[in-house]
Amino acid sequence: MSPQPEHVDHLIIGAGLSGIDMAYHLSKEFPQRTYALLEMRGAIGGTWDLFRYPGVRSDSDMYTLGFRWKPWRGEKSIADGADIRSYLHEAAAEHGIDQHVRYHHKLLRADWSSADARWTVTVERAEPESGTSETIELTSNFLFSTSGYYRYDQGFTPDFAGREDFKGQVIHPQLWPEDLDYTAKRVVVIGSGATAVTLVPAMADSGAAHVTMLQRTPTYIISQPGKDSMAKAMMEKLPPKISSVLVRGRYIAQSTAFYEFCQARPKAARAYLRAMSKRQLPSDIDVDKHFKPPYDPWDQRLCLVPGGDLYRALRRHDVDVVTDQIDRFTEKGIRLQSGQELEADIVVTATGLNLVAFGGAELAIDGETVHLPDTMAYKGMMLSGIPNFAFIVGYTNASWTLKADLVCAYTARMLRHMETTGQTVVTPRRDDSVGEEPFLDFAAGYVLRAVDQFPKQGSSEPWRLKMNYFKDRKVFGADPVDPALEYSRPPVRDRAAEPVS
Repeated sequence: MSPQPEHVDHLIIGAGLSGIDMAYHLSKEFPQRTYALLEMRGAIGGTWDLFRYPGVRSDSDMYTLGFRWKPWRGEKSIADGADIRSYLHEAAAEHGIDQHVRYHHKLLRADWSSADARWTVTVERAEPESGTSETIELTSNFLFSTSGYYRYDQGFTPDFAGREDFKGQVIHPQLWPEDLDYTAKRVVVIGSGATAVTLVPAMADSGAAHVTMLQRTPTYIISQPGKDSMAKAMMEKLPPKISSVLVRGRYIAQSTAFYEFCQARPKAARAYLRAMSKRQLPSDIDVDKHFKPPYDPWDQRLCLVPGGDLYRALRRHDVDVVTDQIDRFTEKGIRLQSGQELEADIVVTATGLNLVAFGGAELAIDGETVHLPDTMAYKGMMLSGIPNFAFIVGYTNASWTLKADLVCAYTARMLRHMETTGQTVVTPRRDDSVGEEPFLDFAAGYVLRAVDQFPKQGSSEPWRLKMNYFKDRKVFGADPVDPALEYSRPPVRDRAAEPVS
């Protein structure tokens, strides 16, 4: 006879920033309930534990990237990866969340049973020391996907002609070798996104002979102080609860106002950003060629450089930027379509990430696999027709955690409503009159490559995603009794009475 699968009330997939946030809210609201976090890797932290390339840091301020329930008290407003990892470990340990994490557990499939009103999840549990793995099952009343939307086992690298001819090393930042020595080496970093603008000055500052940022298209790059003297003064002179609210609120207001300005007046925003870049660049660099994108601000994410470190490196001339397209790799480096050849010992392909919904796991209802593009996202946190399932996808124009906090709080209130009213199942029901739109309305390449594999969002509330924290706070602050949500208490078969096979 096979034993019944272990059961937990709440099952959280992913022990990164979102998973820790969800675990905190659920454990505080429902301390009597059982929960577990399944983490496919061997450590908590998610993105902030995975990425270990030189200079890795937050691409938004820590006062909003940090949890509302654990205000960031560090000196840096833009923190490096090690500080963020320490912060997440501390947050998890303070509330006992780390004791609920099951490492090396990868979700393969989750199947909802209407007869049992619960999820049965199939998980691959690995044993790193022996190199073996086994498949196990767990059951849960409510399933939460907090694994984000990045594919963790591989990044995106285009198929470059002649790559096999190159005699040097080719590295993707997502799989950075711990023992890589680039001292006195010539480095070409392909890309101009957040990873590239972080890597380029960091490698130049830590021993590379010369670093070239090779970009096909310029990116908007905005400089922000790495430390905030005003925030520091507030935290020193005011009580912690007051200072954290004021500092966090100030950053939210500033970032939201700038985003809305860019959306309302893109021409003025482009001129402002161009002027900022020109002011910080050396006179021999053509701002319009290298720092003037052909698209409007926030059609793609703006890149943040703390203290203008990229601009400082360009002024020192141990870093340069080349805007061109790659013809092919050669033995010595990269030949461009202009005919120029960039010689390199190391090429870093900071060419983006691959997206995957819910870690690549399958969802099924009563044995029938769900085709995600047929579903529509309710408030960007649940899927139409899928019971007792919630997920977290953060903002693309602000800190991920701002959206995570809203989703976690709303989910807790929704579960409390179910408990109070005696309901056991909640299912978003799609409104056929609402038009379909892409889940992520964002023109970045990594989004465009995968958006067809994701659920849809709707053309109107509550099926349309927001990119404004203040507007979303009203939406998520509403009562969880919503015409789009179907609450029920279906009869459940007596599992204990069934024979165990």
